[in-house]
Amino acid sequence: MQKKNLLTSAEFDITVKRLCYQLIENHDDFAGSAIIGLQPRGIFLARRIRKALQEILKSDSILYGELDTTFYRDDFRRREIQSPSQTKIDFIIEGKKIILVDDVLFTGRTIRAGLDAMIDYGRPGKVELLVLVDRRYSRQLPIEADYIGIQVDTITSQKVSVVWKESDGNDAIWLLTND
Repeated sequence: MQKKNLLTSAEFDITVKRLCYQLIENHDDFAGSAIIGLQPRGIFLARRIRKALQEILKSDSILYGELDTTFYRDDFRRREIQSPSQTKIDFIIEGKKIILVDDVLFTGRTIRAGLDAMIDYGRPGKVELLVLVDRRYSRQLPIEADYIGIQVDTITSQKVSVVWKESDGNDAIWLLTND
């Protein structure tokens, strides 16, 4: 298997900061906005985004939640399910601008499941999508990110692996190709 580094730890931090400034351009002080990270790995990015925004804006009032999409996935009965994560949304999303956050946008199915799951908590005024990696040319559903860390042209047999300091010991993004 061949491994190609797409983003180093330093570039990773720069990319997160850039995404934060793009969010600030559209959400000002985040008064009517909320960040929701998609379980399991989108929460790492969402937590980082929230922490960086709090530092930049000098505010602790940014609404934040974590959403488990396990039972909303269209492949729920076709694959082995790891134990579901816990959804943590302790605010009303009705009428708010919601920023859904995930690490990798591939087929679009996880995002579709996230949209379905989120609607159980109310009807947002607007939903935007923020992803660290957009794997272009692989979409199965018409889903497009509003905020993108990096875009990668991949084929289906390749895999994009995002490693996180919190769970894996360091930050990096790798493109894995079978020989």
